[in-house]
Amino acid sequence: MKNPLARIAAAGAGYKAKVLASAVFVSGREPEAVLAEDTRLDAYLILRLFSADVDREARSAEARFLGAFMPRTALVRPGLGAALAWGDPPAVSGPASLERPAPPKEDFAALSAPALEPIVADAFTEPNPARLRRTRAIVILKDGKLAAERYAAPFTSATPLAGWSMTKSVLGALVGAAVERGLMRLEDRDLLPEWSQDARRDISVADLLRMRSGLAFGEVYADPLSDVVQMLFAEPDAAAFAAARPLAHPPGTVWKYSSGTTNILSAVLRRALARQGVDYHSFAREALFSPLGMSSAVLETDAAGTFVGSSFMYATARDWARFGLYAAQDSPWMREARTPTPQSPDGRYGAHWWLKLSPELGGDEGLPADAFHALGHEGQCLTVVPSRELVVVRLGLSIYIDAWDHNAFLRRVLAAA
Repeated sequence: MKNPLARIAAAGAGYKAKVLASAVFVSGREPEAVLAEDTRLDAYLILRLFSADVDREARSAEARFLGAFMPRTALVRPGLGAALAWGDPPAVSGPASLERPAPPKEDFAALSAPALEPIVADAFTEPNPARLRRTRAIVILKDGKLAAERYAAPFTSATPLAGWSMTKSVLGALVGAAVERGLMRLEDRDLLPEWSQDARRDISVADLLRMRSGLAFGEVYADPLSDVVQMLFAEPDAAAFAAARPLAHPPGTVWKYSSGTTNILSAVLRRALARQGVDYHSFAREALFSPLGMSSAVLETDAAGTFVGSSFMYATARDWARFGLYAAQDSPWMREARTPTPQSPDGRYGAHWWLKLSPELGGDEGLPADAFHALGHEGQCLTVVPSRELVVVRLGLSIYIDAWDHNAFLRRVLAAA
């Protein structure tokens, strides 16, 4: 699809259908609320050119450009969430085990922390009407106990919410689980058949984990023609789209944050597991979600059946916090993940974890040196501070990146916890 208008229309319809399907059938929200709140916001004016509706019997959502053109359908599969269909429905269905929730874990023990209550309540206020926070959920764990929790109606502790790029850290953890089991190695190269005849064969698993593949990739969310938007909402195979990009730099030499890199890594993980006879679609549940008690977690695939590890995981705020407890462990893999990537500016990135906050989120002033973060589009934040035994989850719909000052919030929490 080369026509720019057609590509924009495909991405817009794909976005609206995908977001609507996941919100309704994974999060359990009402379609009218999703269309009013998530896809008709001022920053996304272009989405008003797309109509959408839900078919509950088919468990699908369809969106169309100007009411009739470029129809895109997102279908929901048990255990695998929503995927955009391309011609025929997505061929991949999850194994029977994915149709049953992971065994639930006991709820967190409560910890009395009255000093946190006004801080958390303030996070749901709107001090700047031009930069709405739209906080939806906050969970704070201290010493492994639930110290604070709050939701904006109608969201509750049972509502799975999108992590967007926080999902990258989950995909990194799955690679870590595969490495620990001897199913793949960080130094593995020649990762994909389409790379075997050129310099891309020198890209290693470690290079992908540390965002230094050298591949060209545009990561501009506001541009519907950007690689990231086209990959997520206008392509049937996210990993193949990203893997087809040429090298802009020699592998391992330049750091560049790229959602395409994570989806390539997801495909590499899929190939590595297949070689060992391990079921890829069950691996997240068996290696991570079930042991941690993340019973709500849904990691979604694209139409090719590959997990969209860059962007598409839903979980309750409590289950995102459980993932934070996993990350807080002083395990060999988390020591690797928290080791700064030398090529990243100021060592701000590890292995699919942020080690420092960006200036837009308030920077790192006043935060403990060991704090690290999983961060996602629209203000999704998971912060882990091992030295304080603290996990902080904030989920929302902050369209403007500077609407949510995560540093200021964390400093208030740290002073009170």
